[in-house]
Amino acid sequence: MMKGLVQSATLALTLTSLLAANSASHAADRPLHSLFKPWINGVSAGEPQMQVQRYDENTYVIRQSVRTNFEAPFLYLLFGSDRALLIDTGAGGLQVRPTIDRVIAEWAARHQRTSIPLIVAHSHSHGDHHQGDAEFHDRPDTTVVGLYPKDVADFFKIADWPNQIVSYDLGGRVLDIIPTPGHQSAHIMMFDRNTRLLFSGDSLGPYRLYIWMNEVKTYRDSIDRVAAFTRDKHVSWILGAHIEMTNKPTELIPEEATSHPDEHALEIRYANLPELQAALHAMGDNLVEQAHRDFVISPQPARDQQPFAPPPVTPAPAPPR
Repeated sequence: MMKGLVQSATLALTLTSLLAANSASHAADRPLHSLFKPWINGVSAGEPQMQVQRYDENTYVIRQSVRTNFEAPFLYLLFGSDRALLIDTGAGGLQVRPTIDRVIAEWAARHQRTSIPLIVAHSHSHGDHHQGDAEFHDRPDTTVVGLYPKDVADFFKIADWPNQIVSYDLGGRVLDIIPTPGHQSAHIMMFDRNTRLLFSGDSLGPYRLYIWMNEVKTYRDSIDRVAAFTRDKHVSWILGAHIEMTNKPTELIPEEATSHPDEHALEIRYANLPELQAALHAMGDNLVEQAHRDFVISPQPARDQQPFAPPPVTPAPAPPR
């Protein structure tokens, strides 16, 4: 018991020190960085339904217009030499595949190829991240990963969900798949060893971090898992799936807003991960809304999550003879 108390005290002290260090860094009020040109944000009536920006030769960030759906999610298209991976398919209200097909065709042409196999996966299974799936089911040489935790675990060969972190090779580009349930039961983050980008889905970014009160421990354990794995990985940036904050520290854009003027940058610094970890441990199971410079912890009433496997299908009765 004494050893456990000492370990707990040491962890609490470490997390408190990390939070203090990050708070001091934020106090310097450095300007919010932006890797990208301004994103479509609903302010212009003539903005396109989707916007594509290239991070590097093999990494594309795609935003859905808030004019098509207030969630205005971000999608990520990553190329390796053997296959491409699309993370999420949008919130509906538009056709996603034509844009994805165009980017793939342009990439293939630059690499003197006619095509490349496509994997369609998801950061998690909330509706605003998979509404475009149906567009890809009949696409040639395309695999659409299912929406339940078991589907995700089976595809990426995760034998011990959610504790096991596995690698997935796109061909000269290895992604580490990190199970991160809590916000949603099938949630994953992906760390790209090439760019050192951490794709964080809805679990950490410049938005409301929705944490259901019956999933606090699960969410906290997931953040601990990601923090432990990435601590020595020299993460370059964290890229999430939304922007719900303004460029003023701690300030949220109103919920379901139809335009996002003065948006926060999409990317946030790695220091936000230990900052979130420290805040979650400091609050324990009694979460309260807490605004940080680059994210807002937003506890929500308890609700059911998807089970690990889909419910069994009841066979239809045999027709009468």
